[in-house]
Amino acid sequence: MRTVLVASMRHHTRRYVAASVAVVIGVAFIVVIGMLTGATRSGLTADAGAPVSGVDLVVSTDAPRDVERLVDAAAEGGFPALTLGYAMEPVSRDGVQLAQSVDVSEVSLDPRLQWQALEGGRFPAAAGEALADVNRAKSNHVAIGDVVRIGSGPAATDVEVVGLVDSPAAMGAALYVPWDDLRRFEDTLWVDAVAWGGTEAQASQVARGASVESADDWVAARQAEISRGVDIIAIMALLFVVIALFVGVLVITNTFSILFAQRMRDFALLRCVGVTRRQLRRAIRLEALALGLAAAAVGVAVGALAGAGLVALVRRWFTDMGAAALDPVWTGTAFAVGTLVTLAAAWLPTRSATRVAPLAALRPDTGVDVRSAAGRWRLALAALGVSAGVALLALAVAAGSVPAMLAGGIASFVGVLLLGPVLVPQLIRLVGGIPGAGPVRRLATGNAVRNPRRTATTAASLLVGVTLTTAILTGLASSRTAIDKDMDLSYPLDATITAGEAPLDGTLVDRVADTPGVAEAVALDGATATIGRVGVVLLGAGGDPDVVRGGADLAPEDGVLLLPYEVVEDLPARTAERVWDDGEVTVTVDGREHTLEVETGSGWGRSGLVSAATLSGLDRNPQPMAVWARAGDGADAEDLSGDLAALAGAAGAELDGGHGNRSWVYLQVDILTGAVVGLLAVAIVIALVGIANTLGLSVLERGRENALLRAMGLTRRQLGRAMAVEGLLLSSVATLLGTAIGLVFAWVGVQVMVTAVVDDAAFTVPVWQVGAVAAVAALAGLAACVVPARRAAGVTPAAGLALD
Repeated sequence: MRTVLVASMRHHTRRYVAASVAVVIGVAFIVVIGMLTGATRSGLTADAGAPVSGVDLVVSTDAPRDVERLVDAAAEGGFPALTLGYAMEPVSRDGVQLAQSVDVSEVSLDPRLQWQALEGGRFPAAAGEALADVNRAKSNHVAIGDVVRIGSGPAATDVEVVGLVDSPAAMGAALYVPWDDLRRFEDTLWVDAVAWGGTEAQASQVARGASVESADDWVAARQAEISRGVDIIAIMALLFVVIALFVGVLVITNTFSILFAQRMRDFALLRCVGVTRRQLRRAIRLEALALGLAAAAVGVAVGALAGAGLVALVRRWFTDMGAAALDPVWTGTAFAVGTLVTLAAAWLPTRSATRVAPLAALRPDTGVDVRSAAGRWRLALAALGVSAGVALLALAVAAGSVPAMLAGGIASFVGVLLLGPVLVPQLIRLVGGIPGAGPVRRLATGNAVRNPRRTATTAASLLVGVTLTTAILTGLASSRTAIDKDMDLSYPLDATITAGEAPLDGTLVDRVADTPGVAEAVALDGATATIGRVGVVLLGAGGDPDVVRGGADLAPEDGVLLLPYEVVEDLPARTAERVWDDGEVTVTVDGREHTLEVETGSGWGRSGLVSAATLSGLDRNPQPMAVWARAGDGADAEDLSGDLAALAGAAGAELDGGHGNRSWVYLQVDILTGAVVGLLAVAIVIALVGIANTLGLSVLERGRENALLRAMGLTRRQLGRAMAVEGLLLSSVATLLGTAIGLVFAWVGVQVMVTAVVDDAAFTVPVWQVGAVAAVAALAGLAACVVPARRAAGVTPAAGLALD
């Protein structure tokens, strides 16, 4: 049998290429994911322990008083201590705002805890001096010697930049200031741990409710947190690996089925000369094992090269990523999965091929016969899967259950796959029987449905990819619509420039409108007022639909004050209670008090909004106090913020708005969409390989038939067209069916997941994207037929009739 095995592998090498490609892609994908996540993890965790490298203990506490006591106790005891946290504050220079909010952390005055990598200048020696991250400094043109103001209001402090540092990704900040400066920002300061140079007993005595652990344990916990974040990404990517391997199993199974169907005469001859079923089964499975081992080895090599290249490319953009390295666990898993997938895919075809008697093997396989017991069982299981899946999907929509949705989707889709040998040929006949069909299309339709099981398996590989792609693209589009609605409510204005006490220059609105990236700008009149001793600018807003994002209502009724949450939080306790409990507040303008109803909200800065009529009643001579702007499509958030910050700073005004947050959210959605499409493209590529493989093998299988057709007058061009139409029918039916199922799954997903977060979420179909997927899948099926069709048409009738 060893001789038979070697001869079979040598003789059928070309037929195994497509099956090998499916395994290679899946294995390489796993290896690449392992290398990327490993490099990302090593880059993120490499510097996690830098801040605590100079101490032996870390005290974890979220109580501000404990943090203060620990720092003061360390100063009295003469040992080092460093807070591990940050404050979020605005930064300006010479009255010009550089950033709306940056993270500010502590730099130690003790050299033992000065862990930052100094790129230029020196470390601070006293309060009033600061370090700046070198990359952030470049973007804001901050240099050594510059004096910047951190914070606003009474807590604001001026510091001189005396050094530039390269901050790691894990523990980095934009600015580093000594503790005496950082403690001023108590409203935004968040500290969860203190690097402690004293003893455990001293820490426990000062902060009794805090936990004390070794620096090594604290670093290990931080690394685990970071690694879990990276591993989540890896697990998500592995889901798509499973999809790709599932499609690969379909392709490999179909390949083995066709090969065994073609070799039935060889099997029958071996059985006649004394080979037992067990020996034949073992020989065939050894073929599959050899194929799996070879393909998995090639996949590991391809994945290693691709992973090293991707990591090197990313390292040029993001230096914090670690070096590329093969992870033994990921690599071994990829190799084992590739081999086992091949064996599993060949298992059922092997049993079917060796179970047939020698004489019966000479008869062709007629596919699934619904009148047989096997056919009835298959249809019964298909009906059960579809009905159970539909019931679970209905339950998921009613109860908002994600597990029910996943179980229903799997059950119904498996039911459709089981129904494939009956459903797909019927759909092909329907599409192929469109009026106006000529002899070539009728011939292609007959060839496509001749073996229902093979046809269904070939279409299933593409069906999986199209269904998932359509469902996810539609789900993301619906989520994008829901996000748009939520962004409009949370950030109704892209940019606002609000005056302090002095009115704005009347020409400021024109300068804002002329700023690159601004689509529209309007000026708003207003008046300065006080509410419980807190100064507030009141603006006369009329909605201004040209600049306000859709869905947001910024036009208060007469006698109503629309007050932002940020201002309410700053009011005295009694005034704030009156706002929340009674829904009214007393406003003082020019020494006169007015009582107004209050509604709260956010998204337009720290100003209050009233109607034009209410404003005229409060102040008879309102002045320009604000400019609202709407960003144009594609406007760069950082550039726009920098340009407007310069205008606001020169006018002594404050810049606010949600364009930066909106752009960041949209960027994440776009990245996720691109990643999903790229990952699903792997499944579609494997599916197209399966279609090309099926048609290529059918050329060999129908060699005599094609030659007979040629001898009867069918031209080479007509034969090639018949092969192309056959592939187009397969891909078109799979694409149409997959699109329909994908849209249903997407609707269920939106009802279950999106509506749970955003009320009345709309179901949005990205027509162009779904249409592009359908067109690409259908045309790619046609392109997969080019080589098989040319091969079939290139065989002369005489040579074809002589084929064995």
